[in-house]
Amino acid sequence: MAKIKSVYVCAECGYETNKWMGKCPECGKWNTFSEESRQPALVEEKKLKRAPGNGAPALEINDIPDEASSRMTTDIGEMDRVLGGGIVEGSMVLVGGDPGIGKSTLLTQLSANVSLRGERVLYVSGEESARQIKLRANRLGANTSGFYVLAENDVSIIERRMQEVMPTVMIIDSIQTMYMTEISSAPGSVSQVRESAAMLMRLAKTSGCAMLLVGHVTKEGAIAGPRVLEHMVDAVLYFEGDRSSQYRLLRAVKNRFGSVNELGMFEMTSEGMREVTNASETLLSERAHDASGCVVYCAMEGTRPLMTDVQALVTPTVFGNPRRMSSGIETGRLFLLLAVLEKRAALTLYNQDVYINIAGGMTLTEPASDLAVCAAIASSSKNLLLGADWALLGEVGLAGELRAVPHAERRLGECQRLGFKNVILPKANLKSIRIPEGLNAIGAETLFDALKFLGIYNAPGKYKA
Repeated sequence: MAKIKSVYVCAECGYETNKWMGKCPECGKWNTFSEESRQPALVEEKKLKRAPGNGAPALEINDIPDEASSRMTTDIGEMDRVLGGGIVEGSMVLVGGDPGIGKSTLLTQLSANVSLRGERVLYVSGEESARQIKLRANRLGANTSGFYVLAENDVSIIERRMQEVMPTVMIIDSIQTMYMTEISSAPGSVSQVRESAAMLMRLAKTSGCAMLLVGHVTKEGAIAGPRVLEHMVDAVLYFEGDRSSQYRLLRAVKNRFGSVNELGMFEMTSEGMREVTNASETLLSERAHDASGCVVYCAMEGTRPLMTDVQALVTPTVFGNPRRMSSGIETGRLFLLLAVLEKRAALTLYNQDVYINIAGGMTLTEPASDLAVCAAIASSSKNLLLGADWALLGEVGLAGELRAVPHAERRLGECQRLGFKNVILPKANLKSIRIPEGLNAIGAETLFDALKFLGIYNAPGKYKA
């Protein structure tokens, strides 16, 4: 019997070494090496099985036939939106999210909907028994013909069952529980996850079966396992949301067949995931109309305009150093905007605690939300109410200037649809867009001008009494 040896594998890039290292020389990450046991003979056998592709010749780009990939709808509108119109034949999608967020529930509903269309679905679970999946299907009303369940961890056995069932869609729950007998390391290790995913990807591409892989996430929120896993798949979806709240957000962070950062919204109910088709109205339904520090902003999530409630609370500090806390925007961006407000808008904030919250569990990543955040801070600082029919858009520069935002016309259309009458946006955007009828679009060149339009100042350098 071959002697077992230990190797250290980087969880980020898969780099292997015979000794532990603090920093990976390949990707530069710290403390990412984990120990795995290997049998040399088995490693050689694995390398032989991973032999080269089909030997196809190289083709000129003009000689490759134009074939549009066929899509299959899931009959879950929000899921189809995030995927770019439906599931693509032969694609591989990775779905990540916190435990208990609803990944298995959503994929069970998807399996039932696809099987109702006359297609075959194979749900492979390495974490639950077939009886447990049956109980969840009963609760969701997902007992349909063509919906097959397999409780198995061995990828080679899964391949044989797949050839017997010949499914159109296959779900793996989860990729971290799959293993290959040719590799001696435990399931969930870097080698097992990487090789199991590579084997499943080959099955998907050769058979045309679409695969959805469930991925566990780490405490930092990233999908567990090697980073190469996210590079291998065609789409990466993250299921977000607070488990104490009924709303869930499905976000595409990678999609080879659709828009990136597309967002779908669901509500968790006892009957499963229910689509929230009018997400803007839902997010604003509980908005406070009689409180300072509340500003409405229209975000773009992929191709979808989404109205969000930006909230700020400014109070005198009781500590030696003022506190700055944010939920939904980067703390570094908040520090930058506070400095601009002090320097360019004459607000005194060095002795104030500042708290920012984006209602509904939303996360704002685009700089177009800068003006709304600044206005919310200024409103709370002076305890002045802003109009309930106002919305704000604009990126704020260090000089206090307002920079144009993309997709301004679509954002204005969403504001007009929800009944907003006044929108402040960068003046540069007014040159190239059509303003919806009945909407008063005000162009501002600087942050100071925008705050004057809102009534926070009477004259330059003077606060409104």
